[in-house]
Amino acid sequence: MPLPLPLLDDRSQTELLDDLLARIPAHTPEWTHQQPGDPGRTLLELFAFLGDALLFRVNQIPLKQRRAFLNLIGQPRRAARPARTLLQLALPDDARNAVELKARAICPKPVVFETLDEIAIAPVLGEVYLKRRLQPLQRRALDQTLGELQALYGPQAIEPYEVAPLFADGRAVPAGIDVVGEAIDGCVWIALLTPPPRGNEDPAALRERCAQALARNDLLQPRPFNLGLLPSLSLPDAQQLLPRPGGVPLLVEMSLRDANGATAFGALLPMSDSTAASRQAGVLRLLPPSATRMGVGDDARAANERSGVGLEPPRLDDPKRQARLIAWLRVRPDPAFGPVNHLRLSWLGLHAVRAEGRQTMGNLIVADADGLADLRVPLPVGDVDEASLRIELAEDGSRFEPWQRVDDLALLATPAARDALAYELDAQAGELRFGDGLRGRVPALGARIKVVQLRTGGGAAGNLPAGTLQDINPQEQRPSHPVPRLKMLQPADALGGEDAETIEAAEARLSGFLRHRERAVTEGDYRVLAAQTPGAAVGRVELLPRFKPHTRQFDIPGVVSVLVLPSAAGVGNAPNPRADRPLIEAVHAHLDERRPLATELYVIGCEYQPLGVTVAVGLRDDSANDATLHAVRDAIAQALWPLPPGGFDGQGWPLGRSVIDRELAVAVARVPGVASVGALGLFVPASGGWQALPRGADGSQQLALAPWQLPELLHMAVVDQSQRSLDADSLPAPDAALNDAIPGAGNLPGAELSVAVPVVPDLC
Repeated sequence: MPLPLPLLDDRSQTELLDDLLARIPAHTPEWTHQQPGDPGRTLLELFAFLGDALLFRVNQIPLKQRRAFLNLIGQPRRAARPARTLLQLALPDDARNAVELKARAICPKPVVFETLDEIAIAPVLGEVYLKRRLQPLQRRALDQTLGELQALYGPQAIEPYEVAPLFADGRAVPAGIDVVGEAIDGCVWIALLTPPPRGNEDPAALRERCAQALARNDLLQPRPFNLGLLPSLSLPDAQQLLPRPGGVPLLVEMSLRDANGATAFGALLPMSDSTAASRQAGVLRLLPPSATRMGVGDDARAANERSGVGLEPPRLDDPKRQARLIAWLRVRPDPAFGPVNHLRLSWLGLHAVRAEGRQTMGNLIVADADGLADLRVPLPVGDVDEASLRIELAEDGSRFEPWQRVDDLALLATPAARDALAYELDAQAGELRFGDGLRGRVPALGARIKVVQLRTGGGAAGNLPAGTLQDINPQEQRPSHPVPRLKMLQPADALGGEDAETIEAAEARLSGFLRHRERAVTEGDYRVLAAQTPGAAVGRVELLPRFKPHTRQFDIPGVVSVLVLPSAAGVGNAPNPRADRPLIEAVHAHLDERRPLATELYVIGCEYQPLGVTVAVGLRDDSANDATLHAVRDAIAQALWPLPPGGFDGQGWPLGRSVIDRELAVAVARVPGVASVGALGLFVPASGGWQALPRGADGSQQLALAPWQLPELLHMAVVDQSQRSLDADSLPAPDAALNDAIPGAGNLPGAELSVAVPVVPDLC
């Protein structure tokens, strides 16, 4: 329990007045009339009233004093964080020349966003395709066709596939598409197409012109093109340890036409990679070959028995698209990295840039120094991006000189500290603080303080749904080079925006900071620090001390495992929230800097045990049947939900706690409108369906969980007992999707054991 706070003086107004009246005979014996209404008595009553108010304040910690004390700790409020997303740009259909844009182009509404990348937009469109292997049902439906194809291609085994367009509507797929596991060749393909021809425009001449615009053969000033990537990385096994940060590097190749009229491929040189090797949303900037080299073979621009076969690009059956085809991009995991069986992408597209919910300002004179120590200068805006801030000072009429930002002026302890051109920044308040002459130089009297550049903004208002950002204003950054009105697409939601920290939240965080001091030592330290990981939506943190995920063993000295779950908006909607790779790595990076040196730290997700529940309930005569049955479903789903307000205590189902049928029956019985609870059964997946858990000697069922596991409710059946007889050991068949087989990973190009053959599905 917390220590009791002492009262410095607990006397009330009445007690103070009585004490003063008792002192009168000793100090002023001549004062004999002390009744109410006497002027002296009135003065004593006023003094007692003021004294009572003063004592009340003495026994409190005034708000101003508390905040001043917190400021001394050196932990300012956290600034707002910006939302980020990817944008895809395109020229108008009638444009034939490339357009170059520098970074910091502005998307003005509904919230200001800025682009972070340069981009050269060529009159080229990119369509994404996958050579997707057929599912068993599709293969059975095409048995006769496959037999004919086998006879056509000879004795070597064939592997049929369908040409599947991806992201055709321009929107990202949140769950992602396994472009390696679902592909017959482990690759994803991008067709580079010209815009539709105008009038009598020659398709061949148009292809050549667009290829030249894409390549721009300038050795002194090469022009890369942008390829946007939005990965969807999740851990298939929550206990699987993450590899060292490095991601899955991608190899991007462009099709070339060789001397024999066949399609060859050449690797493209990456100029930059903001995807962190396909681990985060970003942009690959790639140098294309010369316009004379890029192209496709004869079979790739046709629809014959050799088109799309083997390592050839996917077959395009539309003659108009064939005529517009410039070249193919082949994107796959780099073979030098090693075998990769799965890679999920939410979106892939040409001419993409990153955008962030901030705005750039610069060349502002913000103050003239007064020559005093500890000068504080407010900036015109708050929520400043520390990395972008550049400050210069001009002292004694001299030229402007850059000053450097430091985290803490008090840490400047070198002999040259008194002359260091340094300052501190309160990013949230937008305030500069300069030195005192001992730690940091005092700006000279009259020195002009100029903000060369800063970026400001952020907040939850920037978390915009996909498709919200539609306009871009490049003219604001390059007024001398007007460009045509660009088409813009926002394929994915803008995420990551957070409002500036409130005073109340800062006070709550700083009290915890005083306990853990940014060091993860105790169990509470790990919980608080993991939950406070910047930019990570952590919904639940559990600590597994002395648990090593490799072997799932406890009592391993020096090992700490932290289990995290992301926050989720809904309650009871399968699948349960799972920690993806960015969340795991963010929490690990945050804790790794704060752990003791000898501690072996692991951050893991949760391992779920699938569960099915059936229950029959008797309903009250005055209850609404459908509404009550839905309420029973919600009660079971909420009881088994891993995040607040789930579980019986509102904190989520306890980690490792077994699921007992009778406990769930109690939760069902508490639902208004339920008169009785009949059969309640627990089931687990088995080959071909579900099987009931065995019953103990007392007739109860129990799903035993390991200390690192939680239940995941995948199927539930709730019926009215008066209308249907239900045996607790019978379960209605679950959705067929639950039992679908997971297709195997495709072979990498060059390692095929069979010939990939395109199959054209029947169209009605």
